[in-house]
Amino acid sequence: MVGGVKPLSSYTCKLTDPQAAALEALLRTQNFKFREVPYARFAAEKDKTNLVFYESGKLVVQGKGTREFIEFVLEPEILKEARLGYEAVLNPELLMPRLGVDESGKGDFFGPLCVAGVYVNEAVVNAWKDSGIRDSKNISSDRKIKELAELIRKTPGCVTTVVSIGNEAYNRLYQKMRSVNTLLAWGHARVIENLMGQKHRMNPTPVRAISDQFASNKETVAKALMPLGREIELVQKHRAEEDLAVAAASILARQEFVTRLAGLGREFEMELPRGASAAVDAAAKEFIARYGPEGLPKAAKMHFRTALRAQGLPEPPKTPWRRTIAVKNEGGS
Repeated sequence: MVGGVKPLSSYTCKLTDPQAAALEALLRTQNFKFREVPYARFAAEKDKTNLVFYESGKLVVQGKGTREFIEFVLEPEILKEARLGYEAVLNPELLMPRLGVDESGKGDFFGPLCVAGVYVNEAVVNAWKDSGIRDSKNISSDRKIKELAELIRKTPGCVTTVVSIGNEAYNRLYQKMRSVNTLLAWGHARVIENLMGQKHRMNPTPVRAISDQFASNKETVAKALMPLGREIELVQKHRAEEDLAVAAASILARQEFVTRLAGLGREFEMELPRGASAAVDAAAKEFIARYGPEGLPKAAKMHFRTALRAQGLPEPPKTPWRRTIAVKNEGGS
């Protein structure tokens, strides 16, 4: 199964009258239970499979047994052709040449913000068919992330880039932009520009760039795009990591973040936990005890409330979330 395609629990296709008659007869021999459904010529169910054939000629198959029913009954006995298992035939966009962009470190007090971009085409998608490339949030092992990142970089035809915004640069940019989403939009735009600068390595050239929609207003990223980035369509959508290109970008971004956070830990000779939690609060206080408040911006994102708590400073009241405001400033700290 191609990465990013969910287990099949619903399937729709058209049947000719002879195919419909053959299917109905077959279902009766297999002890399916028939029932009445409005606008349907027939409807039947058995175990984990539910079928409705409508007067329009449309067949709908649903339930956990959908894939098995299609592969072993519908395709060989009725359609007389194999479509399933070839997700790209059912969804040609899976093979479309495109860029995927994702980030890591946005919700982490310690460490940089890393944004990665990946170009994929049909050959790359096919090469990754059984690789396990998926949204990095669903991969708990740093070793696995590293292995997949190496695979992504070594795949012929794949083009990648990573932009890492170190803590001091991040804090300067945040002071200037006053919004995590604006900063993130700049990072995404920079990555798209860097990838499009390598367009000569892409065959065929990408038709779109896909990223997660992290701002309530899609114009946030669109406005940040640079000259080369405006040459292609930008698609922002929720759960973009379901797309293979974005999933690959999430893996590269995560690996870069983990590597750089470990490097900061070595530099400051202490463990810097991920995320924003009580353990992070404790580490922030320890950091200040060792290096003073002036050292903290070298390793942390200073707009997090964690920074105020660590310095014993009062926290401003939390403003209620509104749709027009940046969605998150500190990843739940």
